[in-house]
Amino acid sequence: MPEISPPRPAATRRIPLAIGAVAAVGVIGLGAFYGLGGFKRAGGDPICRGAVELARKIAPLAHGEVAALTMATVPLRLPDLAFEDAAGKPRKLSEWRGKTVLVNLWATWCVPCRKEMPALDSLQAKLGGKDFEVVAVNIDTRDPEKPKNFLKEANLTRLGYFADSKAKVFQDLKSIGKALGMPTSVLVDSQGCEIANLAGPAEWASDDAIKLIKAAMEPVKAGP
Repeated sequence: MPEISPPRPAATRRIPLAIGAVAAVGVIGLGAFYGLGGFKRAGGDPICRGAVELARKIAPLAHGEVAALTMATVPLRLPDLAFEDAAGKPRKLSEWRGKTVLVNLWATWCVPCRKEMPALDSLQAKLGGKDFEVVAVNIDTRDPEKPKNFLKEANLTRLGYFADSKAKVFQDLKSIGKALGMPTSVLVDSQGCEIANLAGPAEWASDDAIKLIKAAMEPVKAGP
């Protein structure tokens, strides 16, 4: 019977090498899933810990007309959403740092959006100022005059006009799981961190909403 040669050392080394390759692929896969800075996002942005604490604190107020709100449980800073104002000037969400902001995405083709706009306009009239603002961004991609005419005809004059004709703001929020449909709203603290989000319309001018947003405007110390 012919002799069987002992296995070469290189062959045995392939096993740990293969395991290492699989681990590397897993790391790359996680990076692709979370994107740049993904591991920080996976564990949360430390600066946004205060927003999560605030969300926990005001969670009992998420009832009635705002019962559908989903409170933040992971520290998350929103992307620096880019859009334009009524004059076509580029704007970014970071310009509202220092204020509590209700970011809302709407479109004229979205029936629930159109029904929700008067409440958002009324909310801005009641609470809008140095500490709070509704930033409603229109994402119509065709006729840019249509949303402007809609606001004018409905006499919605309190809201500032902001638009993104490429609807990239929706994709940016969708990429972090905060835009599932229209309308989409995200309550953001003074540092750009998520406090809560809502998929669908709400009566934002109701007593329930006013009470919750006023509570959200109370300063909470951010994490280190």
